[in-house]
Amino acid sequence: MSESPRVIHKKTGNFLEDFRSGQVFRHHGGKTVTEGLFAIFTDFSMATNPLCKNARYARAYGYRDLVCPPSLVMLVSFSQTVEDISENARANLEYIDMRYGAPVYVGDTIEVETRIVGVRPSSSRPNLGIVHVQSTARKNIGADDEAVVMTWQRKVQVYKGDEKADVQSFEVAPDDIGCELWLPAYQPDRDYKALAHLTSPDSYFEDLEPGTRIEHSRARTITDEHIMLTGILDNTSQVHCNQQMIDLDPEQYVGGKLIIFGGIPFVLCLGISGPDVSDNALGEVAYPTGTHTAPLFAGDTVYAATEILAKRDYPGRPDLGLVETRLLGHKFERAEGEKSDDAPAGWKKTRIFDLQRNLAVKRRSHYAG
Repeated sequence: MSESPRVIHKKTGNFLEDFRSGQVFRHHGGKTVTEGLFAIFTDFSMATNPLCKNARYARAYGYRDLVCPPSLVMLVSFSQTVEDISENARANLEYIDMRYGAPVYVGDTIEVETRIVGVRPSSSRPNLGIVHVQSTARKNIGADDEAVVMTWQRKVQVYKGDEKADVQSFEVAPDDIGCELWLPAYQPDRDYKALAHLTSPDSYFEDLEPGTRIEHSRARTITDEHIMLTGILDNTSQVHCNQQMIDLDPEQYVGGKLIIFGGIPFVLCLGISGPDVSDNALGEVAYPTGTHTAPLFAGDTVYAATEILAKRDYPGRPDLGLVETRLLGHKFERAEGEKSDDAPAGWKKTRIFDLQRNLAVKRRSHYAG
């Protein structure tokens, strides 16, 4: 027997050539939402809706307890897919048909499965291609309150493990996943007006006028904290946490440095917009499409704006309205000699995020008088 130990170089994640049409991944681990996780991410994301901050408010509206903000549900669910789908990715390209269902509370356990619905090798970069997936997150599987909490599709740019591998394109139809937003019933005899001071006074359905663009006043600078935040979500993608890997081949990776997990600018844009747009929302109905348009790195500062696109009655709920918006994230980058109307001298404005966002928003007439 050799005195040298047997060495195994483990491969983690899947590469472009590993994906097959209709393949289903039941992702490892799952995750129970603990009080610590709830507190850290609800506060970090700048969430302001009292449903996730004030237990008295949440219960008065008919929820069991504090409600996990949709951004936290998304991050917990999304991160579970990384090991199988995007650990060997270059970039997340697009979100499609993201819908929310049952509310999530502290103590609920989320598990996710993903179906592969498409692969397309790049015509210009032989070591890359696009993988199209459909994922569904459920809570408390096997329990009386088992339910779908969200479903979504995404397209991600994934590396080949073997650049010479022959990868054939395919596309199949996604499944029809039932996922309808659960909303507490409106109770006319309840004194909602006594709670109205706990939300911003100008973010009701009546206030959000189509054709308006709201430039949100707050912002958040991201430091190396993003590594810890990504880690406690169990996101294992090395492009967010392994600088040496990037240093060995910097041209292979975006910007030649750690890239911030896309879920972080996503949830920060949601949080920054909260006081002006979603403080009086009872739920995020759907995100029909969304894209990351530029990477974010440590030291960058996230800003956001919201365009109000349309609004209409919410079916079967005279107390609510459906508001269609476009959420835009941006950062400023130094650019010597640059002058423009939308950035300080010597800086340029760079779009980092673009999301179609539909909200179920309370009417002032029913909740604030």
